[in-house]
Amino acid sequence: MIEELFSTEDLPVADRVDAWREKLTQVHAPVNLVRRSDSDFRAQQRVVQLGNALVWSSVMSPQTIRRTRQLIRRSDPEVIHLSLITRGTVGFRMDGPDAVYGPCELRTNDSSRPFEILMGPQGEIVTAVSVDVPRARLPLSSNDLDRVIGHRMTGQEGVGALLTAFLTALRDNPRSYTATDAPRLETILVDLLAAVFANALDSMDSVPAESRRRTLTLRIHAFIRNHLHDPDLTPAAIAAAHHISTSHLHRLFQDHGTTVSGWIRLLRLERAREMLADPARSDVPVHVVAVRAGFEHHAVFTRAFRSAYGMSPRDYRRRALLQEAGDGPAAD
Repeated sequence: MIEELFSTEDLPVADRVDAWREKLTQVHAPVNLVRRSDSDFRAQQRVVQLGNALVWSSVMSPQTIRRTRQLIRRSDPEVIHLSLITRGTVGFRMDGPDAVYGPCELRTNDSSRPFEILMGPQGEIVTAVSVDVPRARLPLSSNDLDRVIGHRMTGQEGVGALLTAFLTALRDNPRSYTATDAPRLETILVDLLAAVFANALDSMDSVPAESRRRTLTLRIHAFIRNHLHDPDLTPAAIAAAHHISTSHLHRLFQDHGTTVSGWIRLLRLERAREMLADPARSDVPVHVVAVRAGFEHHAVFTRAFRSAYGMSPRDYRRRALLQEAGDGPAAD
């Protein structure tokens, strides 16, 4: 995945504010920018394009960003913006009363409505992961979007936590993806945004059935990853936790060419493999690694691991640690 990187540190001090204003205009819409007079202005941005959507992480000095009616009349790309605040606080004003957002909260605005954003009102640095997506790309009515934009939402629970995990993974590992992944990632992003907004409106029925289905699958995948250590993680338990039938659960996985049990086994083996290759866990016995990965029986774990990776867990660990130390052949 191609990243576009920008940092004011590469520019003369006198040019930094104008250059940052231009970057904000490119990713969202034309804005006015006012820096704090007592701050050493700095801003950094990493942008990844997913089809029609942009995902960008940022580090910003205290500043005020305004979009006025005059700027809207001049140019309106009709995009929806969402920011996951990861550090610092952000003041926000749009239509309703003033609000202050902190870490793990989701803040939104609309390029078609005037707003004012106060980055770091207490003089602190602000970091965030943000999304800009065309309003027309979201599978919600214009009325629903108008009702939800500007509402306080959390990135710590429910579908908001799924969106947080997706954005942070994309921020932290952009090179894990290629340009061919962009359409799929854009679909996931749009589905998650629509689900977050619909959930805030308590109106999931407003989301198209296919988007609900894909979001449910993402929720189930996250649930499985979070409960891999539990030996009672069964299709029945997973279905019950998501208020669906086991037959519905099996159909969701059949659509992806796998089975529920097969997916669980694959993730458990991957978790065990990661632990075995971790030098910091080299003193953890193999049978303990198996239990932590969710395998109740050591013999079952050993057979499954050998079938998947072509060697025993103990041999894999030895080879991976030698590779880490630079004294042996690479582990496949």
